[in-house]
Amino acid sequence: MESIPAIYMSERVAQLLPLYQQFVKEHLRPLEQSAIYGSFKAHLPVLGDLRKKAKSLGLFAPHLTVEEGGLGLSLLEFASISEVLGQSPLGHYVFNCQAPDIGNMELMHRFASEDLKAQYLHPLQKGEIRSCFAMTEPEHAGSNPIHLSTRAVLDGGEYVINGHKWFTSSADGAYFTIVMAVTDPDHSNPYQRASMILVPLDNPGYRLIRNIPIMGDVGEDYLSHGEIEFKDCRVPKSNLIGEAGSGFALAQERLGPGRIHHCMRWIGICERVLELTCKRAMTRELNPNHVLADQQSIQHGIAESAAEIKASRLMVLQTAYLIEKYGAKAAKEDISTIKFYVSNVLMRVIDKAIQVHGALGITDDTLLSFWYRHERGAKIYDGPDEVHKTVLAKRIIQSYSAR
Repeated sequence: MESIPAIYMSERVAQLLPLYQQFVKEHLRPLEQSAIYGSFKAHLPVLGDLRKKAKSLGLFAPHLTVEEGGLGLSLLEFASISEVLGQSPLGHYVFNCQAPDIGNMELMHRFASEDLKAQYLHPLQKGEIRSCFAMTEPEHAGSNPIHLSTRAVLDGGEYVINGHKWFTSSADGAYFTIVMAVTDPDHSNPYQRASMILVPLDNPGYRLIRNIPIMGDVGEDYLSHGEIEFKDCRVPKSNLIGEAGSGFALAQERLGPGRIHHCMRWIGICERVLELTCKRAMTRELNPNHVLADQQSIQHGIAESAAEIKASRLMVLQTAYLIEKYGAKAAKEDISTIKFYVSNVLMRVIDKAIQVHGALGITDDTLLSFWYRHERGAKIYDGPDEVHKTVLAKRIIQSYSAR
C-alpha cells in the first residue's frame, strides 16, 4: 500500500489501514473456515460481538458520515479500506459495509423519505437489520434491464406488486428489500417505466422460494442468493423511493460507487489469494529441498498476478478520484473499464492459485473454492463484461472518428 500515490491516499486512511488489517488478521481469519463452510447463522452471535467491538474501536461503517455513526470517509478513502476488508469473506459484513446493504444505504440516504429513513435506513446503518435488492428476473436477460415483468399497480393509496425475482442476494434473513417494478408500462421512454419500492419482508404477499445453489453451495443468511416471489404484495404508496418512473436513474446512481466497492473488494481477495499462493509455493516440496517456488513457471505466475493486482488498484483508485471530482457520468468509460478488467484479473489470480495448490486447491480446506464458486459471477453481475467492453469500445471508436 505504500506505493499508492499521495493523491489517492490521505493521511487519515494511512493511519486507519493498520487498524483494519490487525482486526481482520486477529478476529476474522480464525473464524473463516467454520463460518464460510459451516453454518453462517450459527456464527451470527459471535459476528454480532465483533460488530460491537468494531464500534468500540471507532472502525464501524467507515462509509457513513460521522452523524450517521460512521467515519465520514470519502469514496476514494473508503476504497483503500474496502481492499483490506475484502481480504476476508467476513470483512465487509462485520463492518456493516457489505453489498447489497451499502448500496441501499447510499440510495436511501439520498432519495428516501424521512419516514422511510427513520423506520428502515437508520436501523440498517446501525447494523441492527439487513436488506436486499430485487431487480434481476429469471425470465429476462439481466444484460437488458428494461425487460422486466414485475408490476406495481396503484390501488388507492397502495402499490400492489406481482412478480418473480432471483439473485436477490442475502434475502434470507433480510428485514426489507428494495424492488424494481414497472409502474408505467406504457411510458414512451422505456427507461422511465420502472420505480423502486421498499417492501418489508414480513409482508404476506412476499415469499422466499429458495436459496439458489451456486455451483452446489446453497448458503444461508447473508451468504445466499434468493429466488423470491411477490404475489398481490401490498405496500403504502409512501414506500416509493424517489419519484415514480425514476427506477433506472436510481439504479445508475448505485452503479458508480458500487463498482468501486466491488472492484476494491475483488482486489482484496486477490491480495489474500496471492498470499496463499506464495505460502504454498514456498512450503510444498516437489523433492527434498526443492519447493514449488523454485519453479520458473510458478515464479512467472506470481509475478503476473502481482503486476495485475497493482495495475487494478491504481486503475480503480483513479476512477474513484474521477467520480468524486467530476461525477459518475464523466467517469463512465473508467467505470466500465474497471468492471471487466478487475473481474478478469480476479479470476486469473484465483485460477493460478488453485493450480499451485494442486488437489488441495479444489477442496474446501482453503478459501479458494469458496471464492472460485462465488466470484465467477463477477464477470456477469452489474452488467456482463461484454456490455462494458462494448460501451468502452464505442467511445474509443467515436473519439477517433472525430479526429
